Amino acid sequence: MDYYSTLGVSKNASDKELKSAYKKLSMQHHPDRTGGDDSKFKEINEAYSTLKDPQKRQQYDNPQPQGFSQGFGPNGFEGMGGFEDLFSQFGFRHPQQRQRQNQDIAINYALEFKEIFTGVAVNLQYNLPSGRIGTLDAAIPPGVQNGSTVRFAGLGDDSIVGLPKGNLILKVKVKRDPIWQRDGNNIHATRQINVLDFIIGTTLQIVTPTDRKFSLNVPAGTKPGTTFSITGHGVPDVHTKRPGNIHIKLDAKMPILNEQDINKIKDIRNGTS
Repeated sequence: MDYYSTLGVSKNASDKELKSAYKKLSMQHHPDRTGGDDSKFKEINEAYSTLKDPQKRQQYDNPQPQGFSQGFGPNGFEGMGGFEDLFSQFGFRHPQQRQRQNQDIAINYALEFKEIFTGVAVNLQYNLPSGRIGTLDAAIPPGVQNGSTVRFAGLGDDSIVGLPKGNLILKVKVKRDPIWQRDGNNIHATRQINVLDFIIGTTLQIVTPTDRKFSLNVPAGTKPGTTFSITGHGVPDVHTKRPGNIHIKLDAKMPILNEQDINKIKDIRNGTS
């Protein structure tokens, strides 16, 4: 696999060009998107993980000779790892032999509630068991669910030299919103209005988590507990990108009335006013 071709950049691409190409391709091929390709997504992460590191990029651009060219020295076939590795290169493996790698590591990442509507670019550093610092540049798509996990191949532990790196498991946590709650791709909230507004009608200003503003008309005679809907402004589906809806439930709150107000209401009830 040619890492430069995988990212669609030239061999002389700058760090900025690499990062831009990676973010565009990782969003396009993310497995959670419609038409996403898990294998392609892994190739993109592998390519970027290598090329963004100056030392790894240098080694990739200037590979060292391998195999028999390393010669026969006082320790046998130098650089070939002994007879077991020698046999494995020719296709002979012990029946119980299996691929080993360094351990996976898991980290949490917290999203603001409004970020599930837009998606977010993640750029963070984390400590590896080896003592080194890992770096993640990735894109979390819109619509991601609380508790979702995203796997990034080759970004985990690298303590044991000679073994493939482990994987990084990113656990997504979505922060609670004081007003809105999510139900699938819909969001809902409860608003309390004066009980008299149910009788005479009113207009409410609704501000969505993404700061969109709507005027909600409450007709006269509306019953407490009624739910109004705003179509197409909920959370985008992580696969289709089609947004859900907004639901607003109206509850009644009692106004503070003095004796004169109460008497006026009695007169209205009794038909004497």
